[in-house]
Amino acid sequence: MIGAIAGDIIGSVYEWNNIKTKEFPLFSPQCFFTDDTVLTVALADSILTGTSYVENLKQFFQWYPDRGYGNRFHHWASQANPQPYYSWGNGAAMRISPVGYAYDDLETVLTKAAEFTAVTHNHPEGIKGGQATAAAIFLGRMGQSKLEIKTYIESQFGYDLSRSVDDIRPTYAFTESSQETVPQAIRAWFEATDFEDAVRTAVSLGGDSDTLTCITGGIAQGFYGGVPTAIATQVYAHLDDRLARITRDFMAMVERQHGG
Repeated sequence: MIGAIAGDIIGSVYEWNNIKTKEFPLFSPQCFFTDDTVLTVALADSILTGTSYVENLKQFFQWYPDRGYGNRFHHWASQANPQPYYSWGNGAAMRISPVGYAYDDLETVLTKAAEFTAVTHNHPEGIKGGQATAAAIFLGRMGQSKLEIKTYIESQFGYDLSRSVDDIRPTYAFTESSQETVPQAIRAWFEATDFEDAVRTAVSLGGDSDTLTCITGGIAQGFYGGVPTAIATQVYAHLDDRLARITRDFMAMVERQHGG
């Protein structure tokens, strides 16, 4: 999941200032963690502790109230008894990466991804985006090739992953929809040569940069077997003690259970 957090932090400064190039300072002085990181860590904590994800989403929202949440999630998290709001947005795919690392088989990954997504994003497109992201992470972690993963995602979820980054980039603009974010994030990973190149490629597409790059970063970590030490060090430097501790604890759990 640290790959997803890295993507969020690196992409944070380009969400409203798209750059459409891979040439940029990887960590600018203005980088920060957004709601993508907060809700990702909340899910990791739920997996670690067994705490209800609804309870954790509300708690982490209270701890970090000004991190760029969408209006519908902001309203949801403020309710005493929040109910799913049939969202097809990309806000579930951005936070789902821990599922791709925590479980031992694809069926469980898909089931858990749907479960954790549906607490808010219970629209079929929202659930599909969460499942596709978690599945890509899991399959990469299991050693499947890029082509095998691409073929599975296309056949299982109906995403068109044929358009190249160069084809997507010129007209790609900000969108909050899962169906217009997850395929583009996967394609950015598919064309990359390593973890850093995946993140740079995702940023270069433009759009909702922190979320797009968060999704790509999570998938790239699984496929490439980790995050470069220099990048991980920068990530932890941008987190507070609570978020850093939970992230380290989750990564240590994954290492103990699966060897990485």
